[in-house]
Amino acid sequence: MPALDNWRGLGAAGLGLILAAPVVGSFLGVLIRRLPEGRPIVWARSACESCGAALRPGDLVPLVSWALARGRCRHCGRPLGWFYPAVELAALAVALIALAVDAVEAAWLDCLLGWWLLALAWIDIRRWILPDAVTLPLILAGLLAALAFEPDALVERALGAALGYLVLRAIAWAYFRLRGREGLGQGDAKLFAAAGAWLGAYALPQVILVAALAALLTAAALRLSGREIGALSALPFGPFLAVAIWALWLFGPLPL
Repeated sequence: MPALDNWRGLGAAGLGLILAAPVVGSFLGVLIRRLPEGRPIVWARSACESCGAALRPGDLVPLVSWALARGRCRHCGRPLGWFYPAVELAALAVALIALAVDAVEAAWLDCLLGWWLLALAWIDIRRWILPDAVTLPLILAGLLAALAFEPDALVERALGAALGYLVLRAIAWAYFRLRGREGLGQGDAKLFAAAGAWLGAYALPQVILVAALAALLTAAALRLSGREIGALSALPFGPFLAVAIWALWLFGPLPL
């Protein structure tokens, strides 16, 4: 694993990645909000959620416009909320982590996967769904990345995608038979298929392990904060799968 001194001599490619990150985050914010509602993502103009006033290009500069406006609409003066700057900052954090861990050339692919997973995780947190329009292309992208950069691993990645889907669907079926209620959705199975497409079949047990541990730690933290967590409580599993996939992509499989 490359050391943190990758920061030395980032060059134009590294700086470009840092500058691109908030712009990508701005697009991801639109995707996260509009896709589950069936609204146009690319062609519809951005507007204030409160008064409906169309936003000018100067209002859409990631992070900067929000800060200059002090988080308020210039038309109605109502708070714009933290959603868009939070997504833009998260996208920037993805880029900074990728550059700290990997070489600049590889960091672009790291960010592609990280930003994709960020969008899926955020949608699942907000809406409890993992849309096919985002998960299925992620499976294809993983296989194309294997074809481009690791052609010898393509068969194992394809096997991982198939196994990922089938295994999680089997677990979901068994859970429903035992408990009489849904525990995992088809979106989780498709995201697990994407894990196989990006990481390979051998990494799938570790993805589940890391995701489950992250979910347990989150549940424990919520309980310590005073939230009631019981046998019937539920958390979306997509964000934990996303964290596990990206962590194992960046740092490699855990030593066994």
